[in-house]
Amino acid sequence: MHLSITTLALCVQAAVAAPSSSPLTVRTSTGYYTGVYDANFTGVREFLNVPYGQTTAGKNRWMPPQAVPLSSERFNATDYAPFCPQYVSRNPAVWNRQIPQYLSLWGNANFSAGEPAAFASEDCLSLAIWTPANATSASKLPVALFWTGGGFQTNGILVPGQLPPRWVSRTQQHIVVTINYRMNIMGFPNAAGVYDQNLGLLDQRLSLEWVRDNIVHFGGDPSRIMIWGQSAGAASVDYHNYAFWDEPIAHAIFAQSGNVYNGAPITDPDHTNFTFVAQNVGCNYPNNATAELACMQNVDVDRIIAFMGGYQDNSSSTNPTQPAISFSVVADERIAFSNNTARYAEGFVTKVPIIYSSVANEGGSLAPYPASDPLAGVNQTVANGITESLSLCTGANTTILRNQYGLPPTYRYQYAGNWTNQDPLPWMGAFHSSDLPMIFGAYEYSSANRGSANVSIVVTPESDIQPLEVQTSQTMEDFILAFMKNPYSGPPALGWLPMNTSAPDGGLILRFGANGKAVQNVTGNDVQAVCFGRGPYNPFP
Repeated sequence: MHLSITTLALCVQAAVAAPSSSPLTVRTSTGYYTGVYDANFTGVREFLNVPYGQTTAGKNRWMPPQAVPLSSERFNATDYAPFCPQYVSRNPAVWNRQIPQYLSLWGNANFSAGEPAAFASEDCLSLAIWTPANATSASKLPVALFWTGGGFQTNGILVPGQLPPRWVSRTQQHIVVTINYRMNIMGFPNAAGVYDQNLGLLDQRLSLEWVRDNIVHFGGDPSRIMIWGQSAGAASVDYHNYAFWDEPIAHAIFAQSGNVYNGAPITDPDHTNFTFVAQNVGCNYPNNATAELACMQNVDVDRIIAFMGGYQDNSSSTNPTQPAISFSVVADERIAFSNNTARYAEGFVTKVPIIYSSVANEGGSLAPYPASDPLAGVNQTVANGITESLSLCTGANTTILRNQYGLPPTYRYQYAGNWTNQDPLPWMGAFHSSDLPMIFGAYEYSSANRGSANVSIVVTPESDIQPLEVQTSQTMEDFILAFMKNPYSGPPALGWLPMNTSAPDGGLILRFGANGKAVQNVTGNDVQAVCFGRGPYNPFP
């Protein structure tokens, strides 16, 4: 079945909301929110648009997020909130040519429109909640608070491959929350007139505070919140690991394919990137930071996003010699630090259990995409280097540090699954992000018209999904749920032991989806010897 963006958006929403006397209306500190029952999976309530922050437009643009005021008003949470402003790149990539189910449903004509996202707004600081239909304030279910990836440039709640109703329906034992947060120049401006540069990270913190204060009304346990992120989201949870070490709120952390060591914070002390964009949208105040900011707060947001994204597209395609501009996390020494290793020695790191994970061929979807001949594949040496630097070796070294300083358990896994409906090209293997739909239970989404700008998302018939794929997905979900419930005793009860890096074999790592097995224990020496100069890396175990 082929699905348009509009049709899919409707398909992943739920059915009809009920009156306020039903379990679909929940009172929070910020109002009454009415949700829906999921149309495709039984026993799931969805609250798809619950604001945790006020609009970021106007004078709130490039300011810390403002909490939603206390309220007893009634709101409809049956439709997804718009994304935060972002750009839909026109440049061919594996994402917008082969696997669009990992991209946001932006509402544009296609996934490579070369323009600002259509379904976006500065009034975007919202979260979505999936909870068992019968959960009450007495249920005290563990909560997974997920912060999306996307390189701090794109993404948000409405991404087909990271929607969890199947998982929540199957277990009836947990709650999943996903958020929008500011990205790119809107969330990480590095502007001379701005004090807080890492606004996207502050958005995430505000979402965590809202969940702590309100999730009990949806059946959740505020003392059992796992913050979880993938890629840039994984780096995000790790930034919080260091920044809020003395007040973490979360009882557990899951950093999926990323951490603070995979890419240093940007350095632009003269704020030239922001000023360059400002000058090109009519705000030419290079020597007056206050005037520059005031002017930029009044420019139409789509004009800003269109220039930023179009320029970045040109830098990587038609004019690669032009100076690049980037907007990402800045080492402000308050939220993001230039030396995280030193914080271990100082004790400035959260004392909670953590998962650092990787996939076997991270670089398969991140190395330069061979658009002219997709079957040729990427340069595997380049892909291996990305895998090692993104998650494998940074995770290995971080685990050593945590062991060295006697921190709570550190668990590791490697995902190595390769499924026909999810891996359209034979060289991709277990590529970056491919474990997301396995944990979310969204493995049914696939693609059609591959290789073209008209690639589309389709739903794989159940008969075409391999039994081992389903088994692997459910096994991964069960291990993560055990970690959510009790990150100390839950994983060991299933045979997942904390990684002991001083063991002769390098410690144990779970491997999912390889060699005809849903899960198996492998050794650190087998997976990450390359990180210590002891042999080559195998991206296809």
